[in-house]
Amino acid sequence: MTKLRFPALLMVAACALLTTQAQAQLQLNGAGATFPYPIYSKWFNEYIKVDPSVRFNYQSIGSGGGIKQITEQTVDFGATDSPLTDEQLKAAPGHIMHFPTVMGAVVLTYNVAGVPTGLKFTPQAIAGIFLGKITKWNDPELAGANPGVTLPKEDILVVHRSDGSGTSFIFTDYLSKVSTDWKAKVGSGTSVNWPVGLGGKGNEGVAGLVKQTPSSIGYVELIYALSNNQPFGDVKNAAGKLVKPSLESVTAAATAAAANMPDDFRVSITNAPGADAYPISSMTWLLLYQNQKDAEKGKKIVAFLRWMMRDGQQYAPALFYAPLPKAVIAKEEQALTRVVLPSP
Repeated sequence: MTKLRFPALLMVAACALLTTQAQAQLQLNGAGATFPYPIYSKWFNEYIKVDPSVRFNYQSIGSGGGIKQITEQTVDFGATDSPLTDEQLKAAPGHIMHFPTVMGAVVLTYNVAGVPTGLKFTPQAIAGIFLGKITKWNDPELAGANPGVTLPKEDILVVHRSDGSGTSFIFTDYLSKVSTDWKAKVGSGTSVNWPVGLGGKGNEGVAGLVKQTPSSIGYVELIYALSNNQPFGDVKNAAGKLVKPSLESVTAAATAAAANMPDDFRVSITNAPGADAYPISSMTWLLLYQNQKDAEKGKKIVAFLRWMMRDGQQYAPALFYAPLPKAVIAKEEQALTRVVLPSP
């Protein structure tokens, strides 16, 4: 019988240990919204320090893709910035629960030579631009809201999402509230028939197109504009006040919603009342089935969500997301107890 030397024995032991660890790790698969992808990535990296047995595989493919995959049960959890409609819930093979994770702002980012960040937009200007009715940067609607700013004569090039997108839902939900013309002609949804413009995939794609295209404008989640050093505008809210997108103004938009949060957490906070509310704000949600098929995966997902509610919120502000109100977290923790795990 061949004898193994001590270094070889160590190598065999190390390989056995790595194999055991690999077998012990449980992969949780998710897909969906690009809006919260930066904070989700942070959470996944932090959580494996809490539970090293878990690994996350998250595909940032847009809310439409996340809803499709959770409905088809090809992932363990989905992610969306657009709460499922009654019809989508009925189409699912089981009861899907919504869990708010963070709140954020959708901003208007633009690429106009010589125009600084903080360009001001009225609801009429935003709807007019994306309907294709306002076609020049020096249009009177824009010029009137930006006294002292020299706006060029160039044509406006609109950039929007090409994929099914919760960010698009937030943006079109807002436009449907502030413009009867938009509501009648386009409406709200994760995918709509855009009257004008070019399409980019994901928040990354829209931000990239705007950055490389002169005289363009698009809508992205706040962190995508900040991380690309792109200017973004202030927006006039329901109270008639021009508001800069920020953690504080997003929190202000959520205050009224938190007080009247429905049991299923499906709520819109766009065009919220209040002088300090940023009008294109939203919550974003993780989706999972109330009745879990895999006991071990279900247990791990519930534990992660509980950590997200109690400890994960502290990481949100650094990535320019607003933490959830305490009243919402308390309600979520109660909902989490209703997740059913199968008997072993």
